[in-house]
Amino acid sequence: MPAGHDAGVGPDVSMGAPDLPVAGAQGRVPQFLVECPFSHTSEDDPIVFPDAPGASHRHVFFGNTTTNAGSSYQSLLAGTTECDQPSDTAAYWAPALMRGDTMVTPMKSVAYYRPGEGIDPTTVKAYPPGLKIVAGNAAAREAQSTAVVAWTCGAGIERDSLPPSCPPSRPLRMLVTFPDCWDGKHLDSDDHRSHMAYSRKGACPAAHPVSVAQLQFSVVYAVSGDPSGLSLASGSMLTGHADFFNAWVQDKLVTEIDACIHRKVVCGVTSGRK
Repeated sequence: MPAGHDAGVGPDVSMGAPDLPVAGAQGRVPQFLVECPFSHTSEDDPIVFPDAPGASHRHVFFGNTTTNAGSSYQSLLAGTTECDQPSDTAAYWAPALMRGDTMVTPMKSVAYYRPGEGIDPTTVKAYPPGLKIVAGNAAAREAQSTAVVAWTCGAGIERDSLPPSCPPSRPLRMLVTFPDCWDGKHLDSDDHRSHMAYSRKGACPAAHPVSVAQLQFSVVYAVSGDPSGLSLASGSMLTGHADFFNAWVQDKLVTEIDACIHRKVVCGVTSGRK
């Protein structure tokens, strides 16, 4: 197990896995998106290892430029962002992609905010300020559900549990889907998972009754061709995961959910096919 691995943050079966989206439905699902270039890298994790600089494996950070081991809701809200939506001062991070001992610098990330599969868009609530969410399993030794963590080429709809060989025009992308049901009480939990769950068949479980936006977080890398020799800082390519710390300007987040998700509108498109 790599030094600083997110030990103990494995899959919680109570979270389940989301339903796979209907083929070809991506462009029809009400949503809004935020595009965020790569910000910085460090061996910090303010959710799993708060106030412990260097305790984690290496992560790549997007969005808030101040994210570090000591980040709080207040510090993030006061920080600046690399995202194309200036009111998105949230923090997003994922394990660094490595080729041997060299980190592959990400090209960008895209955060898609949408209702879970089959969820009534009008019931979706904004994340509460300071909500912390982890998705994927940093300790995975077997393939994770591609409904949670998937590898694909460019904006393609194909999902694989391991990186495919991608053409230069459609570079490698990791897609992590976050749980969309909240218990309505806790901003975090001891295992960083129990306060959240995935919806299934268009409904949230009774213990997690609050439907929130389902974040689908995409990281794009300048990688094409043979993927052999790649690994993640958390371990093998099976250990894909990502973290989200909500520090949006709350009024703007509420407005985006109302204007796009509640009104069943697709707001914005990513720049280019990559």
